[in-house]
Amino acid sequence: MSYSVGQVAGFAGVTVRTLHHYDEIALFSPGGRSHAGHRRYDDADLDRLQQILFYRELGFPLDEVAVLLDDPAADPRDHLRRQHTLLSARITKLQEMAVAVETAMEARKMGINLTPEEKFEVFGDHDPDAYAQEVEERWGGSDAYRESRRRTASYTKEDWQRIQAEADDITRRFVALMESGAEPESPAAMDVAEAHRGWISGNHYACSYEMHVGLAEMYMADERFTRNIDRIKPGLAAFQREAMLANAIRHVR
Repeated sequence: MSYSVGQVAGFAGVTVRTLHHYDEIALFSPGGRSHAGHRRYDDADLDRLQQILFYRELGFPLDEVAVLLDDPAADPRDHLRRQHTLLSARITKLQEMAVAVETAMEARKMGINLTPEEKFEVFGDHDPDAYAQEVEERWGGSDAYRESRRRTASYTKEDWQRIQAEADDITRRFVALMESGAEPESPAAMDVAEAHRGWISGNHYACSYEMHVGLAEMYMADERFTRNIDRIKPGLAAFQREAMLANAIRHVR
């Protein structure tokens, strides 16, 4: 099989102009030409392009990519192992950043009022105030936000640790249901969703079913929430959303 430059550009998600540039600098040249002189690429060419794009995504300059790929002593598997290591490190860093965003938003929304030392002890290495302006803009005018700030202003470190432990337990229950093959609309999943709503009402603000549905929708509408929740288990955000919606329908009928 051979492919045209347009097909390869489509496969790789790059422009034809990019492929022409790679050819001009001898980084990625076609394995053959058609009778009309048009570029034709085979599977080996696509393998090389994949390696190039992996390295580019990792921030390697084109001249360094060329040196790496043209090293006659290099095993293609070595490239994959190196790229896997680097990509894994990047994924870990991005996950940590997602956790930082979620932690900061939740901490600020809940009106955390701890000492700096306690903030970092309870919430880890991330600054809970980093996204204060965004949280204030999104929720600052709501009764729920004001109620949460009033109720949580007197919370101690032990209170926040208890609240976090309760949240972790609810998350574990959701994950266990997913892994058991339960549907998010099942009674068991809806019961956990109800426990989640009760956790919010008991610790932060009176969470109506309508508000709980709005929160459920945000889990999927805001990619930061989705990424952070799915960090625990892929698909967890969608599972929680469906369980929360089903629970609301169950109680308002």
